[in-house]
Amino acid sequence: MTIQDQNFYFPLNKGKYEVTPGLHTLGTDFGNGHNDTLIFQFDANFTRYRDEKISSRKERLDKYYCIDALSSVTQSYITRFIIHQLCQEHPKLFNYEQHHDNYHLSCRLTGEELVFGSDFTLLSPQTDNHDYQDCLDALAMQVQEDLALVEISPAGNDRINALHLCFPNHWAAEDKIGQTFLTSHAPVPGMEKLNQRANQLLTSLLNRGPFVRFAWGLATDNRLNHHPIAPENIDTGQWQGRRYDPTHPELYLRIERQVLKGFSAINTILFTIRTYFYDVETLKQSEDKRRALLSALRSMSPETQRYKGLTQSLPIILEWLET
Repeated sequence: MTIQDQNFYFPLNKGKYEVTPGLHTLGTDFGNGHNDTLIFQFDANFTRYRDEKISSRKERLDKYYCIDALSSVTQSYITRFIIHQLCQEHPKLFNYEQHHDNYHLSCRLTGEELVFGSDFTLLSPQTDNHDYQDCLDALAMQVQEDLALVEISPAGNDRINALHLCFPNHWAAEDKIGQTFLTSHAPVPGMEKLNQRANQLLTSLLNRGPFVRFAWGLATDNRLNHHPIAPENIDTGQWQGRRYDPTHPELYLRIERQVLKGFSAINTILFTIRTYFYDVETLKQSEDKRRALLSALRSMSPETQRYKGLTQSLPIILEWLET
């Protein structure tokens, strides 16, 4: 079975760095045809993403998978949705059958079969390859996305109650779990206006959509896992990255495709976060993309440059892009 190459997204066409919701209805055409309608995307890089998730759980699972006050009702509801969505979007990759009171999900890319009870709790946590903590953990290991759940109380208060984050971009699940939208995004420069209408935004996400949005930045390597704490026996400086060497220029545009699906029945929003890397050396061959990237980088405030780890290297990067 042949799986296609990765999709291409370039949310910099305006040539300006902005901190906005940037919400598009899922299915908006970004040049990838039917794939732009999908919540879960698979491509020829699946093994690389899967291996990185395996490496993360071997290091320490609770460093990358955190839950807090996540009810069994919510977890079962989300599990059922993900199973149905995977089978609907990718019938050649996932097969779902009912045997008596149990449900069997066959995952072709991993070769695993997951068994769920009638309430969609995981009955087979131990497969030939892994010992899964629960249903959300097991399903997250079958896809190339990271997953997050945000619960909205009837009073309008929000709480991050699940993060399966094996591809963090310099932030940690342990630091964000249990926080609100406001507190979790407090370190992001330019969030002030967005924070003022956070409740309105979350209510819209809960009752409308699904939506897709993009976040982007530059990276000096294409490693998926940039947790702020390096694994043992690995040099911290090397692990952190963001060290641009003009004599051996290596630079990537790091794109996050985030899909936001609300479930008003359980007052919960599912976030899927898919990470893409594109070699800037290749991108700069397109004059339009080179100019858009230059313009967007120049529009970054000093605070944003610092947050993105670009303060020292940005002048050199701009000079390289201009040549």
